[in-house]
Amino acid sequence: MSDERTIKVAASNAGSGELQDFLIGNAPVLSIAAFFILVCLIFSIITDSFLTQVNLLNLLRQSAPILIVATAMTFVITTGGIDLSVGSNLALVNALAAISLAAGLPWPVVVLLMLTLGVVMGAVQGYFVAYEGIPAFIVTLAGLSAIRGLALLLTEGYSIPISGDTWFVQIGRGWLLGVPLPAIIAFAVAAIGYIVLTQTRYGRYVTGIGSNVEAVRRAGVNVRQHILSVYMLTGVAAAIAGLVIAARLGSGSSNAGVGFELEVIAAVVLGGTNLFGGRGTIVGTVLGALTIAVIGNGLILAHISPFFTQIVTGLIILLAIWLNTRLFNQASRMRRR
Repeated sequence: MSDERTIKVAASNAGSGELQDFLIGNAPVLSIAAFFILVCLIFSIITDSFLTQVNLLNLLRQSAPILIVATAMTFVITTGGIDLSVGSNLALVNALAAISLAAGLPWPVVVLLMLTLGVVMGAVQGYFVAYEGIPAFIVTLAGLSAIRGLALLLTEGYSIPISGDTWFVQIGRGWLLGVPLPAIIAFAVAAIGYIVLTQTRYGRYVTGIGSNVEAVRRAGVNVRQHILSVYMLTGVAAAIAGLVIAARLGSGSSNAGVGFELEVIAAVVLGGTNLFGGRGTIVGTVLGALTIAVIGNGLILAHISPFFTQIVTGLIILLAIWLNTRLFNQASRMRRR
């Protein structure tokens, strides 16, 4: 009997230990999940239309561009880098897509050209970060200014209309099985990002570069090539988001995506990805992007000034970084014990 009791106690301790490890390891994601649920509950109470089907589907459609780019940004930040140019990349693709369609190019060709442009913009900036050793903040800050300026030069500050007769607009306005097509695209991108980051060698290298770049280099990994590749990911993701927004609004503008990069970075950091690299989570990024979208949507439904949204978002970013830093440090101390 004593042996059976010992086995039961040992099994109970093992189970509680596994639960504790799970809670410690996933504390940042669990915290944003709890906060997301809390925000949804608050807005469902103070507004009558928040939980309506129309509003929820509209919320998914509007949050799609942020989620698409935030998924790619998770890879960049996990390596210890940052990309401030995604909003400008989005604007250039947004404007050029409208110009190309107005010039009579077939929409599949336009989509392919814009995706290629996104890859090229990411590759150029990634080259200077990976191979020239210039800090990512400086390179992408320069890209933010130069690419936005190019978009302004091409459009002269005007919006370029897109005909509603072309199938292109379905990219932003279409439906599939009762779900907005942009939302399906966004969650497909997030699912691919999750698999790549957690289940592939590439994802392990990305995380390793952010944790200890020298150890990864000594293991024979081409670190520069991997750093270059993550900026190509944000470039193509920004291009997809630019196409989605152009199709949804039916126009292209150089003013698209102003401040977009801050929302994307906020979504990633809110989700629990370490701003200094070495830890990334796509699940947290999805929750972070949806949380930001819910806050903006809920404040509008509550008839609060949209300018107040920026104040709330900024405070939430600060709070999230503080909370996630404390949770991460506490988890590290408990693991050492």
